[in-house]
Amino acid sequence: MKRLLSYIKDYKVKAVLAPLFKCLEACFDLLVPMVISSMIDSGIRNNDIGYVIRMGLLLLLLAAIGLTCSFTAQFFAAKVAIHTGKGLRNDLFKHINSLSYKDIDILGTSTLITRMTSDINAVESGVNMALRLFMRSPFIVFGAMIMACTINLKAGLIFAVTIAVLFAVVFGIILTTAPMYRNNQSQLDKIMKTTRENLLGVRVVRAFNRQQSEIAQFRKENDRLTEMQVSVGRISALLNPVTYVIINLAVVYLIYRGAHFVDEGTLTQGGVVALVNYMSQILVELIKLANLVIQITRAMASMNRIDSVFSIEPSVKEKSPAGTDAAAGEIKKDGAQAPEVSFKNVSFAYSEGSAPALSDVTFDVMPGETVGVIGGTGAGKTTLINLIPRFYDVTEGSLEIEGKSVTDYQLSDLRKKIGVVPQRSVLFRGTLRENMQWGKEDATDEEIYAALKTAQAYDFVSEKGEGLELPVEQEGRNFSGGQKQRLAIARAVVRKPEILILDDSSSALDFATDAALRKAIRRDTENMTVFIISQRVSTVRNSDKIIVLDDGNVAGIGTHDELVSSCEVYKEICLSQLSKDEVGGDETVAHAGGTDGEVTKETEQVSHDSGKEAK
Repeated sequence: MKRLLSYIKDYKVKAVLAPLFKCLEACFDLLVPMVISSMIDSGIRNNDIGYVIRMGLLLLLLAAIGLTCSFTAQFFAAKVAIHTGKGLRNDLFKHINSLSYKDIDILGTSTLITRMTSDINAVESGVNMALRLFMRSPFIVFGAMIMACTINLKAGLIFAVTIAVLFAVVFGIILTTAPMYRNNQSQLDKIMKTTRENLLGVRVVRAFNRQQSEIAQFRKENDRLTEMQVSVGRISALLNPVTYVIINLAVVYLIYRGAHFVDEGTLTQGGVVALVNYMSQILVELIKLANLVIQITRAMASMNRIDSVFSIEPSVKEKSPAGTDAAAGEIKKDGAQAPEVSFKNVSFAYSEGSAPALSDVTFDVMPGETVGVIGGTGAGKTTLINLIPRFYDVTEGSLEIEGKSVTDYQLSDLRKKIGVVPQRSVLFRGTLRENMQWGKEDATDEEIYAALKTAQAYDFVSEKGEGLELPVEQEGRNFSGGQKQRLAIARAVVRKPEILILDDSSSALDFATDAALRKAIRRDTENMTVFIISQRVSTVRNSDKIIVLDDGNVAGIGTHDELVSSCEVYKEICLSQLSKDEVGGDETVAHAGGTDGEVTKETEQVSHDSGKEAK
């Protein structure tokens, strides 16, 4: 609630004016029954047509003023609600972007999407309704009871009893249904998650002919939501009929008692009509109030869920700029060249108590070196390189860049040094130029074309004939898998980072294109420290250093020839992909930095040319 009020207070003048104008409208509404009473008692009884007309014009004036107040209140309320939602979305999106991979993994993408959309929409509606009705409805209810007491005190007691009974019914139903509405929203989150998984994995679902089972699973979740909604709907449905019955019984009793009061001369006929009108006003406002409380209950439940995201502190925290500068000043290199990247007894686990994904990893990488990282599935290759840009923080040990702990860098400064090409190549809707400028905002066309040539993407971009204005559909759907990978590599290369990380980024390329890519990267990234993560031995074998991972442990570090003779894990991987002759000899595979005429043995075996790859 405190967080919500912090957004509303930025528009506190409008937040005050909205209910104020609603109360003004309510005042004019409360005068209407009195005017009608006077019209009956003084105009119709005395057959004074002129008085009736004057009172009729007064009713029109009251209606016009009330309508103006209502429109004004609605304008201010909508303004506050919309800007509150806008502020929440901006800050929530900013906060989500500050969270680490670990935090987002725990929360889940579907949950965050629900918080950003339906939950904030519910908060907007709740704020709008609260500003319009939170003061107006109680004002009308208690105002009507006071006005009834001024007409006839005994009749006013009927109002007091009726209102007490109505409040008991209304709030009894609300208190019963409030937790049920919260459960409904949780079930809606589950449906959102199921829907998202199926839409993202639609190709896999169809490839394995699992449509019917997925439809059955969705129907099960949807039926569960329907049952929950029907249950709460049955209880909520009692609200209107029960309140109508109570009000109508009260009206009948009021007319019965009013007739006695008229006979006794303590109440006029116009007074009876006014009392009935006030009772009708109470009915309408109590129904509005009940709906308001339900809406506010939903809004507060949504706000609590939003607040739970805000309350998560990023697990990857950065020091203040002052602390960073101080730490930088303490570094001493003693004239020696510091390693570009240094892992010192690094261990990492994704969550507390879980098995470590990496254990006691130690190695140094010097500036300009090309490092290959290889290992079986689940060996920890991607985990290892995700620690370098601090997507995750190490659990034990330390990780240093240029002799300085990564925790001493501002995250923005650290990540400016690093270019990352993730396993799943992601392109954004827009033009090719806009996608390339993600790597470097002020990149010139010449720099972009140079990066495209390095990434072996220049040829197919040129063939399309639209240059850097080439449209890119959402997630790069208008490109093949290999084309997307090469464009992602170009995006990372264009920023000319000090450290380039290629995380299995050539898996969709044929051998010829892969060989040409490695050769171009070695030629055009002479001063970069390059990490190449791959399942292919041919991709990493010419690296200056190869790190072999096995179940989170370093099984060996060295060149290809050294590891073939000293590391059984690496030798097994080689023999599973290459012949014994290829495993044992350097001459069978060309050096990535060789002359233009050098080709790999794998390249000679590929029947396709370098412009083709598996789509």
